[in-house]
Amino acid sequence: MAHRPGARAHRGSASHALSQAFRRRQVLALGALALTGAGLSVLSGPTQAQAWPTKPVTVIVPFPAGGGTDSFARPLFAALSRQLGQQVIIDNKGGAGGNVGATLAAKAAPDGYTWFMGGVHHAIAPAIYPKLDYSLERDFVPVALLASVPQVIIVNAKRVPANTLQEFLAYVKANPGKVNFGSAGNGTSHHLAGELFKLQTGAQLVHVPYRGAGPALQDVMAGQIDMMFDGLGSSASHIKGGRVKALAVAGDKRAPGFPEIPTAAESGVPTYQVATWYGLWAPKGTPQAAIDRMTADLAKVFATKEMKESWNGLGADTPTLTGKAFHDFVQAETKRWGEVVKAANVKLD
Repeated sequence: MAHRPGARAHRGSASHALSQAFRRRQVLALGALALTGAGLSVLSGPTQAQAWPTKPVTVIVPFPAGGGTDSFARPLFAALSRQLGQQVIIDNKGGAGGNVGATLAAKAAPDGYTWFMGGVHHAIAPAIYPKLDYSLERDFVPVALLASVPQVIIVNAKRVPANTLQEFLAYVKANPGKVNFGSAGNGTSHHLAGELFKLQTGAQLVHVPYRGAGPALQDVMAGQIDMMFDGLGSSASHIKGGRVKALAVAGDKRAPGFPEIPTAAESGVPTYQVATWYGLWAPKGTPQAAIDRMTADLAKVFATKEMKESWNGLGADTPTLTGKAFHDFVQAETKRWGEVVKAANVKLD
């Protein structure tokens, strides 16, 4: 039977259509594969960022080991190491009232692997040092408040015959210029706490600066100096062990874990309130993903029973300030201490 030309044309046309459809499916499949690859490429950025940290993290602590900063840094960063899955290394860089370490941290590579644990000392520094090599505002990103603890007035019981703050003030009045107090250095919170106390009580005390709170505290215990205005965190174990005597805490309420120590207000000096606080900063330019992860993991650490009990034992409340709220707190503290420096006419020796 002869084939009709129309039938051959129809079969050819159908074959061509099937071929075209197959090619279209190939193009669509390749396009989908390309889009999938592009999607994987786009996702790889956040995925890699979320993987931070991939190696140990260093926190610069700008005071020698053994001081108040260390008493909070060591338990906190041990717990944070477990939370992050990478070791957090404490690098103590003391000197110049905490400014040496701050300068080093400000110049560190902003890659998420160097952080800075500063504190109230660095809110005081701008009023004391006319030419700082760093600026908290310019060179750092505020991450979180780590601890805030009232300062405590401690004495060496063998050198200072006083059991209460009022007895101490009577003794100082009877011996003007003969009682000395140690500090972590000129311009530190320990120094300024003493100057504020002198302004508010008229006490004539002699300042003895040290290179860190640790050495000063050791000399109070050894009887080399009379007393100290110290952060409760670093004095806590020595108060409990009877190596120093606590006369009062400089807060508006008795400290957690130390209900036996009266406040300065209860002891007749209602305006005397000083807190030693510590915070975490990142060098400006640190990836936001690293800052977000650090902030989130710190919150998880502070929510644990272990850390709450540790902070309570050091006389501190669990902190809640992060980001902008922490920034605003630091700004208010900088203003407050600037006014104290001016009123006391504090100068570097």
